[in-house]
Amino acid sequence: MVQSAVLGFPRIGAQRELKKVTEAYWSGKATVEELFKVGKELREKNWKLQQAAGVDIIPSNDFSFYDQVLDHSMLFNVIPERYSKYSLPAIDTLFAMGRGLQRPATETSPAVDVAASEMVKWFDSNYHYVRPTFSKGVEFKLNSSKPIDEFLEAKALGIHTRPVLVGPVSYLFLGKADKDNLELEPITLLEKLLPVYAELLAKLKEAGADTIQIDEPVLVLDLPANVQAAYKTAYEYLATAAAPKLILTTYFGDVRPNIASITGLPVAGIHADFVRVPDQLEAVVGALSESQILSVGIVDGRNIWKTNFAKAIAFVQTAIEKVGAERVIVATSSSLLHTPVTLESEKKIPAEIKDWFAFATQKLTEVVTIAKAVSGGEVADALAANAASIAARSSSSLTNDAAVKARVESITEDQLSRKSPFAVRLAAQKAHLDIPLFPTTTIGSFPQTKDIRVFRNKFTKGEITPEEYEKFIEKEIEMVVKFQEEVGLDVLVHGEPERNDMVQYFGEKFNGYVFTSNGWVQSYGSRYVRPPIIVGDVSRPGPITVKESKFAQSITKKPMKGMLTGPVTCLRWSFPRDDIPAKVQAQQLALALLDEVQDLEAAGVYVIQVDEPAIREGLPLRAGAERDDYVKWAVESFRLATSGVEDKTQIHSHFCYSDLDPNHIKALDADVVSIEFSKKDDPKYIQEFANYPNHIGLGLFDIHSPRVPAKEEFISRINDILKVYPKENLWVNPDCGLKTRAWPETRASLTNMVEAAKEFRAKYA
Repeated sequence: MVQSAVLGFPRIGAQRELKKVTEAYWSGKATVEELFKVGKELREKNWKLQQAAGVDIIPSNDFSFYDQVLDHSMLFNVIPERYSKYSLPAIDTLFAMGRGLQRPATETSPAVDVAASEMVKWFDSNYHYVRPTFSKGVEFKLNSSKPIDEFLEAKALGIHTRPVLVGPVSYLFLGKADKDNLELEPITLLEKLLPVYAELLAKLKEAGADTIQIDEPVLVLDLPANVQAAYKTAYEYLATAAAPKLILTTYFGDVRPNIASITGLPVAGIHADFVRVPDQLEAVVGALSESQILSVGIVDGRNIWKTNFAKAIAFVQTAIEKVGAERVIVATSSSLLHTPVTLESEKKIPAEIKDWFAFATQKLTEVVTIAKAVSGGEVADALAANAASIAARSSSSLTNDAAVKARVESITEDQLSRKSPFAVRLAAQKAHLDIPLFPTTTIGSFPQTKDIRVFRNKFTKGEITPEEYEKFIEKEIEMVVKFQEEVGLDVLVHGEPERNDMVQYFGEKFNGYVFTSNGWVQSYGSRYVRPPIIVGDVSRPGPITVKESKFAQSITKKPMKGMLTGPVTCLRWSFPRDDIPAKVQAQQLALALLDEVQDLEAAGVYVIQVDEPAIREGLPLRAGAERDDYVKWAVESFRLATSGVEDKTQIHSHFCYSDLDPNHIKALDADVVSIEFSKKDDPKYIQEFANYPNHIGLGLFDIHSPRVPAKEEFISRINDILKVYPKENLWVNPDCGLKTRAWPETRASLTNMVEAAKEFRAKYA
């Protein structure tokens, strides 16, 4: 019988239990014992859930209190000295690396002041991982027994799991050299790392693990020759009698350009993502020996639509014809980390639409059903119900809007460019906005306090009137505007107290979206998002942000930014449709946002920020025609949304936590861009933007950390930037919005930032 497998399951808990206990621990309201207890309960619940669903191959070591890559850094002792010198408990070291730590000295412990490690996107997803940082002198060793402990934990429950590890080549390639070893290429550390991997594998086998899922996702990237060659070195070393069997696992893309690197490796099998790239089946089969297993990733780990059983079963049957049923595993395409936990708690989604979805828990049943179907099991009722659901969605009137389609088809080239080049616009903006040298601003949001959340919840439940809620929001805006004026910021924001999430808020105002009540997905650490779902053609029935932005501008003489989320980010941070091209969905969103931009300008808001933090995230993972096409339509979507304004209106955009290409940013032709920079410690990163022609703000402090940088730290970072970037073009700002921060640290950080900017302004006056 063909087996079923899951590559990973969400660790957050159906009621966000992990977030609650983690944040309680950080604030001193929960003990470390309570933290570990909740972690253990979640692992047990997840394993038993998969077992009850009938999944044959259940993962372990897919749980993390913060990030699975950071866990591997802790596991292999890749802990920079700036963290290890404090001799903190292991869990506190992990959290310090993830989010930074700043605390005063006590009678029993010294003061701690350390910034977080760099955090970047996990391939083309909205999950963030903590990038490993390597030095020449790194001493790899087993620093914990986490994978073994969690395997034994499941074993004690009577559940035999398949532990998950990030493979050695991917782990090194996804890392970076520290700032004192910039010439170091991490892959050259492979021979030092492999003995520690071998030691870990031997201990797992001794504990009873017979098979390991070893993730090598970088195989879907364009790899240099030495990294391709590293696979032979690594897996020939690891394939010993002391090691369990290894299933080499890739996902999110096309392994074919690197297929020679894994052909002939002494592994038990290969997993590939056939949801994303079904055409690679022939090549992957060709890379297998006569005994190796083919793990068929056919249930989508990245989206929430039901699997089309008819198509999936036909695909798996084709794989069986090529290698035989005894060598096929039916699996999720990737970890289910990227999907909400369960549909069971969703009571407000219309039944017709809810029937189109499968969240992580429902995907367990899908992978089991497909495995049973190709094994001759009795699943006729499940197949019939699935076919009816797929047919109902494709024919539903909810998905189609003729007016939206007509508007997309009528887009012209003239709509994709501003009226004048940047130099002309800049002169008009200087005359109109009176912005000083080293202008200071923030990225948009201010702290979302408990009061804000309580009032929003009351309004959502109908416990207060719209008038009462509006009065509360205006009071919050007045407070934020007054604060910014007191601190001395130059271009203000209204603080976004009325917004729940930068994509969900807009989706709730657009036609074509539906929303979950509890569809949370981990973005990083304890930061979870609830992506809206695009189910039909998108349009804007009326103004969304104009009222709040107009009110905010009316109570200050300083320029006020209107804050919008860009079309590509609205697309990428939603669960998109899988029945029309992404380009068309982005165009629909751009036209809806164009209407909002023009309404803001008409209301007297002449600085408008249209954020596109996900634009790099959507970039196809390999160079080629698909990537070129994406860059073209992604840029055009942004320009379509932002070009319909006068020269005096200043368009901003913001980008974060991606390896950005300056040429892509330049093509957007925004007047001002702000870029996450606070965690970058490679001076070459500044140089990449040295020739950026428009204005830029390289984010100066990390808003994901409670740490408060001193004024001198801001001055030092600005001095570094000015070595390569002209002072006339530099803006001063944080690296992202401040919604997750508390007011005391926000006030202190912004005060220090503004004071630093004033010193430079005086110096160059």
